[in-house]
Amino acid sequence: MEKTMLIPTDGSDYSGKALEYGIYVAKYLDAKLFGLHVVDVKIVRGPLFSDIAFYSGMPAYYDFLPKIEEALNKRGDKILETFRQRCEKAGTPVETRKILGLIDEVIVEEGKKADWILLARRGEHHHLSVGGLLGSTTGAVVRKSRIPVMVTPADFREIESMGIAYDGSPPADRALKVAAEVSAKTKWPLTTLIITGDAKTAADLSAKVEDAVEPYGVDNALVVLEGKADREIMNFIKEGAVELMVMGAHSRGRLRELFLGSTTAHVISSSPIPALIIH
Repeated sequence: MEKTMLIPTDGSDYSGKALEYGIYVAKYLDAKLFGLHVVDVKIVRGPLFSDIAFYSGMPAYYDFLPKIEEALNKRGDKILETFRQRCEKAGTPVETRKILGLIDEVIVEEGKKADWILLARRGEHHHLSVGGLLGSTTGAVVRKSRIPVMVTPADFREIESMGIAYDGSPPADRALKVAAEVSAKTKWPLTTLIITGDAKTAADLSAKVEDAVEPYGVDNALVVLEGKADREIMNFIKEGAVELMVMGAHSRGRLRELFLGSTTAHVISSSPIPALIIH
């Protein structure tokens, strides 16, 4: 069955890199890409222009607003046409969609029709965000989406191997399954990173990993480290041994749509390689 990957695009360089990764991964997973551009309803129908009009006495407000929406729609059409052309040039099956709505909510809803979401870490207005990643569209999508989300960095590099951070939790188990499936399909060797200072825990987790990946026949190496999880994962990534990092999304219980676990959030915001997050 053909996989489908949703790639939101806003025309920024960051979303352009997400598309580059999408085209690259699609050829290994026999996937079809769906380019999504969301016309931000908060700009088109939000209170900002109403407030400006009210306090300034601007009589032309209601004439001005349709022109804004028209301009945003034309821009969206152009962005999606560029997206389509890049896919067609690469020989990648593609469809595009343009939708008016709240950006993160539309991405999550449209993502329900796909197998993965590929999303740039930042967008065109990243310089206006407050509070870093977790206040951004990317953070909201990673928190809310129930399908895998691959967060892409600013620079592209070919993927030839992959790593996974494993701690035995249910999200990590699901991430390990996805990692093994991808490794079996792409032939990218897998390195499983276990971070613990307890020898018995290390042995138990190692055995669990070996049992889980054995049916897939993948090339898997086990690495056990001691230390703080986020620091050790980032050190491992920066060593350059892998080009894709898979992780379970360790959300905070019932607040999972508000907060990600600190380790997951830190890796997403800092990793120089893509992070594939599994709930």
